[in-house]
Amino acid sequence: MSGLIGKKIGMTSVFSVEGKNIPCTVIEAGPCVVTQIKTVEKDGYSAVQIAYDEKKEKHTSNSLLGHFKKAGTTPKRKLAEFKSFERELNLGDVITVDVFEDDDWVDVTGISKGKGFQGVVKRHGFGGVGGQTHGQHNRLRAPGSLGASSYPSRVFKGKRLAGRTGGDQVKVLNLKVLKKLPESNLILVKGSIPGAKGSYLLIEN
Repeated sequence: MSGLIGKKIGMTSVFSVEGKNIPCTVIEAGPCVVTQIKTVEKDGYSAVQIAYDEKKEKHTSNSLLGHFKKAGTTPKRKLAEFKSFERELNLGDVITVDVFEDDDWVDVTGISKGKGFQGVVKRHGFGGVGGQTHGQHNRLRAPGSLGASSYPSRVFKGKRLAGRTGGDQVKVLNLKVLKKLPESNLILVKGSIPGAKGSYLLIEN
């Protein structure tokens, strides 16, 4: 298994060989630099830490500056760990979009768009009331009954109510890589991916 850190560029569509119009997401995948090799003997587990996206030195802490200097690279914005890679990697190695091939299947992790405080219809998909009968004058999007009034006289934990929506980590499994553009560090992945344009993504295969 290998992976890359990427950035969501936006969505488009491409035509397949059969002439079907397929919606896809454009991702800038890498290039990423290996900034740390973690081993079982030293860290208790094995992993490869990689970094992506340039960052100014004045906006980077001294501890991170030393960390990047040890790897022989410039400061980066995003760091992530991947458990294993198919090939042996060393500090300072650059990983590009070439780790993926056309027709590969990847898992993509992103942060969904934040919606703020939302009601139950938008947050949980409640249907609301179909008509203005039974005294439902202006309560069409209300959650309705929350439980018994006499006992236990409280709302049980886990009740689906209004609240903060979005801004959560979401992982989408088994997305097909439709096309790879190595000269631009881009891959086209079939379907939609959580997150706003410009948000960071973790791509694993």
